[in-house]
Amino acid sequence: MRKRAVVYRVLPWMVACALLMAEGGRAGAEDQGGKGMPLWDLYNLVLRHAKYIDLTHAMAPGGPIGEGFADFKVAPARAGVSIPGVIDTGEPFTYDKLGVAITAYELPMDHIGTQFGPPAHENDHGATMSDIPPTVALRPLVVINVAAKVAVDPGYQTTVADIKDWEHRHGQVPAGSVVMIRSDWSQKWNDPKRFTAQPFPGVTLAALKYLHLDRHVLMHGHEPLDTDNTAPEFVGEKWLLKHNFAQAEGVANLDRVPESGALIAIGFAKFQGGTGGFARYIAIAPESWRFGTTIDEQSGAPLPMHVRPLRRGADGVLRETHE
Repeated sequence: MRKRAVVYRVLPWMVACALLMAEGGRAGAEDQGGKGMPLWDLYNLVLRHAKYIDLTHAMAPGGPIGEGFADFKVAPARAGVSIPGVIDTGEPFTYDKLGVAITAYELPMDHIGTQFGPPAHENDHGATMSDIPPTVALRPLVVINVAAKVAVDPGYQTTVADIKDWEHRHGQVPAGSVVMIRSDWSQKWNDPKRFTAQPFPGVTLAALKYLHLDRHVLMHGHEPLDTDNTAPEFVGEKWLLKHNFAQAEGVANLDRVPESGALIAIGFAKFQGGTGGFARYIAIAPESWRFGTTIDEQSGAPLPMHVRPLRRGADGVLRETHE
């Protein structure tokens, strides 16, 4: 195994993945006892050493929201009933009182922050959040960079020519992939008024049709909260959702992801019948990539501690104190 591992480490990481999966296919069903675990080999030889980049904005009140919607609210959860000697009805759960923090969220809508947009948002026969299959969880990631064009024209809409330019340099967009449009618009996230105002970058209907009908992608994603700047018609979004395609919105950090060769992990809150999803997108790049962090660097167990205690701010969000 040691000799084989050395070979895999010097091969391009995606070739190593293919070799491991082919070996797993040959192993067959007799490996139920754990002697042959190609996916675990894939993790140990490739994914453990990969670079992970978060493509998701942290949500807090005061951030960008769509026009006409109320902001969400955050506060400590309060006891619904009294527990004698422990907590009274209406009393908040706090570190000081009970040694625990429990947070209550008042969500006026399911389209907040970085999102997964299912067809049911505009299609009364479309899939809801609870209908999204688990097979969307891990896909090839394509990043089409139009940031330089958006810097000149904030209302620039990605075209078929932009996609074909990517294909000229990297090869055909893989079927089943997720195509993220990098505009660097996410860098305006902390300026909500400008972030949501016209003009903002988008994707042309022709480009969306090319991706889905010619390249058969899983979905595309973009950094603004809308697919294109054709409001109130929302031409591109209506076409997508009416044809049972999903999309990612409000994506961050695409400037830290390679244009080709990476994967994307997709997670979301599974509300029954949900028409929008609070999503988490993570890019997984080759270990040679200059951005991101590895599992060895941030294992997740134990998780890092804050230096100073957490306290609720005026917006109800728990943050490290700076006193």
